[in-house]
Amino acid sequence: MSTEQAAAVCLDVGSTWTKAVLVHADGALGGFAEHPTTIDDVLAGMDAAVRAVRAAGPAGPDAEPELLACSSAGGGLRLAVVGSERLITTEAAHRVACSAGAHVVHVHAGPLEPPDLRTLRSARPAVVLLVGGADGDDPTDLLHNAGRLAAARIRYPIVLAANSAGRDDATALLRATGRTVMACDNVLPSRGVIVPEAARAAISRLYRRHAVGGRAPAAAPRFRRLVRVATSDAVGHGATELARICGGRVLLVDVGCATTDVHSAVGEIGARTVEGDLGVRAAAGGVLVEAQAEGVVDPVEADLLGPTVARMAGEVGYVPRDPGSAAEDRRIAALAAVIAVRRHVRVHADAAHDVGMVVLSGGVFRRRDPHGGLAAVESTLRTDPELAALLDGVRVVVDTDFTVAPAGLLAAHGRSAAAEALLRDHLLG
Repeated sequence: MSTEQAAAVCLDVGSTWTKAVLVHADGALGGFAEHPTTIDDVLAGMDAAVRAVRAAGPAGPDAEPELLACSSAGGGLRLAVVGSERLITTEAAHRVACSAGAHVVHVHAGPLEPPDLRTLRSARPAVVLLVGGADGDDPTDLLHNAGRLAAARIRYPIVLAANSAGRDDATALLRATGRTVMACDNVLPSRGVIVPEAARAAISRLYRRHAVGGRAPAAAPRFRRLVRVATSDAVGHGATELARICGGRVLLVDVGCATTDVHSAVGEIGARTVEGDLGVRAAAGGVLVEAQAEGVVDPVEADLLGPTVARMAGEVGYVPRDPGSAAEDRRIAALAAVIAVRRHVRVHADAAHDVGMVVLSGGVFRRRDPHGGLAAVESTLRTDPELAALLDGVRVVVDTDFTVAPAGLLAAHGRSAAAEALLRDHLLG
């Protein structure tokens, strides 16, 4: 039986929940199941979700569904930065992390000493950004810090975006002790000037490898065989399919527990940003901080949402059981979506032109809403001062049946007909 004739289980391993969708060969939705992601042994949660959804599938020896999987189990990329001056180093770190899937967990300014390295390790970063000095500055501090990192008991990848006078020597110091180094243009080429694009691109490449997760020794070999696509890539394929079907630009916002992704697609061309500090569980605190910084919420609402956000961040598996808690979940998701779309159009200016449809996806939006609360999410987007013109008259649809990522997986595996049918019947219908 060809893969085009077989059913498929489309599996999305998230940082908090593992979702499985059974799709029949003709694109009909056959079932949905989810299971908490089992971080210590990610395969246990995957297998449980697959077993549950297969129970709704076709019977018979020739009807075994193909397993297609993507993952974002790694969550956002934890970024530490080492630089010279605290204020400019902190700002540079946040500008680099923005839209690249990272969030800043530690900032060090000045020469690194042994206690500073211990503090750095305790922050548990996944990558270190090493900056220092404008082009032409004395590279002494940069080379000192590179030497300290080279000799330290750490193995994080290092993105080196420092002054040109010392960049080659710093790279050589680090690589001499086996460190993984991605050297790029200086983030701080002159006094008071921050140019984050090159370092942001390097961080984004590291995020794509990190996000898949599932690297525990027991899980790694089988997990690597099963999961070769990051969820953000699968969702991007889904956005491209939607743009092809609809014949216009699609703006897709995927609000997750640890990250919020925005995809804009027109024809076969797509652009993506990933916000590693915006989510509705592990990264909920970032939503409230950035919503205040962007002026999306006032201090009174921020105080009211504070306890809710603390609970979200502390109980990542929490599912609201009453209408009030569900409304708070949707409010945080709406704020995450607004901030993420604002950032997306700042990075990709073309995304603000001729949008034909907006799609809201993510776990918050999968929960059925008998009280019309999702209309408040749409209103938050439409009335935002920076987005009102962009979204004026644009259709907004909600992925309540969890179809975008599965459709993207199907399309990526040559099943475009099934992907189109799934999207038309369960999202666009």
